[in-house]
Amino acid sequence: MNYKALKILLIGATLTLLGSGAFAFGGCSEGECKDCHSLSIEQAQEAIEPLGVKSEVTDVRFSQVPGLWEVAVTDKKGGQIPVYLDFSLSHLIQGDIIEIATRQSLTRMRHAELNHINPSVIPLEDAVVLGDPEAKHKVIVFDDTECPFCKKMQGEMHKVVEKRKDIAFFIKMLPLKIHPNARDKATAIICEKSIELLDKSLAGEEIPPPTCETDVIEKNAELAAGLGIKSTPTVILPDGRIFPGAKSAEDIISLVDNPFEDGK
Repeated sequence: MNYKALKILLIGATLTLLGSGAFAFGGCSEGECKDCHSLSIEQAQEAIEPLGVKSEVTDVRFSQVPGLWEVAVTDKKGGQIPVYLDFSLSHLIQGDIIEIATRQSLTRMRHAELNHINPSVIPLEDAVVLGDPEAKHKVIVFDDTECPFCKKMQGEMHKVVEKRKDIAFFIKMLPLKIHPNARDKATAIICEKSIELLDKSLAGEEIPPPTCETDVIEKNAELAAGLGIKSTPTVILPDGRIFPGAKSAEDIISLVDNPFEDGK
């Protein structure tokens, strides 16, 4: 057999192997994964039992990553976290899965969906409002008067209300103990319900002392603890998803415009 004939034979054999799915991840060569894979909650629970995990599996669905199941399990605090099982049920993956194109953590997005709340449980009477109080989309923010990340977020929130009159921010003051002057400033801002005073405080300017006494800060702290909020800023979207940390104006608008559908 000459070299040319051998080369053609090897290429043909390679194409045959690839076409047969011998090197395919997950085993589905055509159609959708749901056509040849299924996993029940009971099967997922059984798969993780050898790890000695006491968590309860509450939901199973196909991950956005081919070849992986997304499995929701309970955590020690009564919430839910997403973990991942491969189709062979031989490997469990825990941690962030990042979508490169968007640089977005699919894991954190799913975590927010699994642990969403009903925003109506949060009283807004004491909130400092940035934007139109009657806006269609009300975003709640737990905020500190001296937090550098809150300062960054404040600028982004101003950009949002300039672009979108249908979005408003209801800011709940949550002064952190690591900022010794934050409590008095928060009280002053609550007394006046003044977004201007909050802007000045975050800009490092002096603001007048409180003109009233209030228990709003204690109530906000109790509410935040019940919701698992430990840091500022923390954003609560109209659909109930909770996101800690400062967000850009573009990200806020995108999150508001793309609410998740409960049950999916």
